Amino acid sequence: MDENNKISNDDLNRIFEAKLTDAEFEKLSRFIHSQYGIKMPPVKKVMLQSRLQKRLRVLKIASFKIYIEYVFSDEGRDEIIHMMDVVSTNKTDFFRESAHFDFIKKTVMPEFLADKNQQKTIKVWSAGSSSGEEAYTIAMVLTDYKMVNPNFDFHIYGTDLSTRILKNAIEGIYSERRIDDLPMDIRRRYFLKSKDSTKQLVRIIPELRQKTKFERLNFMDDVYPVSEVFDIIFCRNVLIYFDRETQESVISKLCRNLRKDGYFFLGHSESITGINVPLKHIQPTVFKRI
Repeated sequence: MDENNKISNDDLNRIFEAKLTDAEFEKLSRFIHSQYGIKMPPVKKVMLQSRLQKRLRVLKIASFKIYIEYVFSDEGRDEIIHMMDVVSTNKTDFFRESAHFDFIKKTVMPEFLADKNQQKTIKVWSAGSSSGEEAYTIAMVLTDYKMVNPNFDFHIYGTDLSTRILKNAIEGIYSERRIDDLPMDIRRRYFLKSKDSTKQLVRIIPELRQKTKFERLNFMDDVYPVSEVFDIIFCRNVLIYFDRETQESVISKLCRNLRKDGYFFLGHSESITGINVPLKHIQPTVFKRI
């Protein structure tokens, strides 16, 4: 980057006054939608401006005009990943939409263990895994089930667009406040408290971390670099950021890695009504591969 485009430390605070013009927002929103599928309507202009100001500050760039020129230059290719880290929304919780986990215990696992043709390692893909809470919740549920039905193993695969948030998932470290609402037996069995009491942090136990693998994946890729076939795919509260055409494309590509009669879970506010995908409805937000 041209050093003349950088600013001094004394001028860093001025970045918070930088404004996205309509033309600059349109250029970025078109790029984000075409390359990552995320809808960026005009009402999100202020949100995008606020989040990208963090990147201007880190890079010591004086304006959005200069930042956009940098992002779309050969030199700025790596910055696109950092830009999407701050643009993408990553909100999740342990045991979010708990009915899905009850369904796994009461319906999916008995079916799986009763099928003599199935290998006894159940594979689950948490697509849009964010900081790992969903993947680790699945691991807890399957570990609980394995205590009573020991004749199976499991593997959890998590993917997300954000490299920053995936680092958090891999580390499995969370604020102690994040588990305040969990039952005490869950907290005792699956979380370790920090030895430094001033930090108020907990970490997922090693046994669960060893059962999970996290990697970066862009839903807009033509082909997903995933070789495994899964028994269950969670894709919850991700599709709401895509238009209907993109939703259909993403679900269809995910289903290439879902076995016949495998289960597909959507978020409570999502629907596949009106789109052509190889899934049949089982109950609200629960589907089977056909």
